[in-house]
Amino acid sequence: MVTIRILSLSVCILCCVVGTAGEALSGRAMLDEFLAQEVGDIERSSDLKVESLAAWQDRKAELRRELQEMLGLLPEPPRSDLRATVTRRVERPDLAVVVENIHFQSLPGLYVTANLYRPNVVQQRLPAVLYLCGHGNVKVNDVSYGNKAYYHHHGLWFARNGYVCLIIDTVQRGEIEGAHHGTYRLGMWWWVARGYTPAGVEAWNSIRAIDYLVSRPEVDASKLGVTGRSGGGIGSWWLGALDDRVHASVPVAGLTDLRNHILDGCIERHCDCNYPVNLYRWDSHQLAALSAPKAVLFSNSDRDPLFPMDGVLRLYERLQAVYGLHDKTDRLGLTMTTGPHRDTQDLQVAAFLWLDRWLRGRTAKPVRDVAEKLLEPQELKVFKTHPADQKNTRIHDSFVPAAVAPEPPKERQAMDSLRETWLGQLREKTFRNAPDPDEESLDIRITETQRDGLLLRNLEFRSEGPFRLPMWVLSGAQARRPTLLVLNALDETGYAKTRAQLQALFPQTLAGESSAADGEEAASLGRLLKAQNWAVAYLPLRGIGPTQWSEDPRQANQIRRRLLVLGRTLGECRVYDMRRAMRALAAVGELAEAPLWLQAEREVASLAVYAGALEPRVARLDLWSLPSSHGAPSDADTLMNVLRVLDLPQAVSLVFPRRVILYNVESQDFAWTEAVSNLYKKGDRTPLAFRRLED
Repeated sequence: MVTIRILSLSVCILCCVVGTAGEALSGRAMLDEFLAQEVGDIERSSDLKVESLAAWQDRKAELRRELQEMLGLLPEPPRSDLRATVTRRVERPDLAVVVENIHFQSLPGLYVTANLYRPNVVQQRLPAVLYLCGHGNVKVNDVSYGNKAYYHHHGLWFARNGYVCLIIDTVQRGEIEGAHHGTYRLGMWWWVARGYTPAGVEAWNSIRAIDYLVSRPEVDASKLGVTGRSGGGIGSWWLGALDDRVHASVPVAGLTDLRNHILDGCIERHCDCNYPVNLYRWDSHQLAALSAPKAVLFSNSDRDPLFPMDGVLRLYERLQAVYGLHDKTDRLGLTMTTGPHRDTQDLQVAAFLWLDRWLRGRTAKPVRDVAEKLLEPQELKVFKTHPADQKNTRIHDSFVPAAVAPEPPKERQAMDSLRETWLGQLREKTFRNAPDPDEESLDIRITETQRDGLLLRNLEFRSEGPFRLPMWVLSGAQARRPTLLVLNALDETGYAKTRAQLQALFPQTLAGESSAADGEEAASLGRLLKAQNWAVAYLPLRGIGPTQWSEDPRQANQIRRRLLVLGRTLGECRVYDMRRAMRALAAVGELAEAPLWLQAEREVASLAVYAGALEPRVARLDLWSLPSSHGAPSDADTLMNVLRVLDLPQAVSLVFPRRVILYNVESQDFAWTEAVSNLYKKGDRTPLAFRRLED
């Protein structure tokens, strides 16, 4: 449904966008409303709705496949030789414990450094616990001893009480230090394009750690448990969901729901290892439910700001029905202790008792010899020097393989077929969670003004939910029905330049100041439009200009992370804005018949490629300073999983046989595109052209 309202003959480029009830909504208010709507939609759509155990088993298999894909584990990596090596044994007769310093390779070159704790006398196979570390840091003279050293007191306690316990380092704070903070603070937004999350590496390392444990002669493989806190808590959930060899788990302070993460801001305290690439729009209860019917103890403190109690309780309540289907409600437990986000003795005791109950069948044995740090970090070091073939520090480059571009097709029919394949994959893996652009009312409102032979129309429309975007359409006064319409999708730089030019052309109507340079460019544009029957539309995308939600780069980055955790990306949302803007222009009768060109610069140009590919109305695409790859470090508005399908040289070819002009790029970066362009040659002209112009 399209609604158009002509409001008045005035327009203000700096005003807030007006809400549905007439109230002015800031960009941040729109964003907050949008996030609340998205969380609510996921809460409703992710309800498990299982009515029988058989139905749940089918659903569980489907959910596990989805989780594997969102962690980068589908297909599962090969279980190569672990090449497990013990580099040192530390014998402590005073503690009746032996500690083995171990490394194994979960993939060739991906080293997992670990300590294995066992009683010094082992007469039979023992229950075993995998302890997963949080982000504890132990460094001496800038040498990392791994977070296994920080949490070593847990391993000691288990060994002193008759268990085998393996503690493994994480990638982030292990002996060989990799990265968990790619999108958090390192600007590695290409992780999203690759479909990579360090959660996948940690989950895989845990699975391979179980492979190692069950190979040990001291271990009873029928009695395996997992526990850990904070980052180790979420790691316990990943492992419990993916590996049926685990029989009992105690995730401590490792999980809460989307409402806490997104609306209460917990995400700002968490690095990337807490989140899958949420293609299937999960809330946290789906992850938790995959552990059923294992014996699982939710364990949390009541004043933990990273995992607030209200969210933990909501998750616990949602799991009751799944455990009820198995008639195993006694296997789902909850412990709440008093305290902050800290590794307290109260939490430790609860974990020990739960694992004793389900791995050894003991319910009344008191806890003795509480966990204490009795070893020095130097005793727990695995490597003297890091192995030359280690991939830990750059595992994000290879863990999820990017698609390999095929040779350019030799025939047009083959390229047409490849285009349909790629577009289908993009709709499924990249734009899966974008709404139907024809579904929601545009609710268009138009204001206009004329000056010195020019006509300026402010066409405000609803893009998605609460987001109302302004779009300015400038033409000569004679061009109410233009013969060409050029849509410019603006980033912040483009918006500032456009605003200044429009202020120079309409100083009595638009607030603000413009420079002499702005005036000269504006005058040139005005002369062109008065001489031609053309119109130029300017679209500041959501989060830009009038709908900007934060001037703080750190906060803006966290907003991008919120969108990602909701199964969206800012890039995907902005592609959607362009598609909705095209519909808004088409809904205005005077503009509907004009051929449409789409223009954009820099990172927005990489998004305009997909808007052009998805919208056949785009007759021509003009792109300035288009990046050569979605792997560019600065590409903060990238698209989910896109590199698992194609990269920008291939994406541009999706627009053919329509015209594409690339300005100020290196032609060799788009040699693949140029080769395909030749398949669509008409006369002496191919659809692709390169031009070098001043910015």
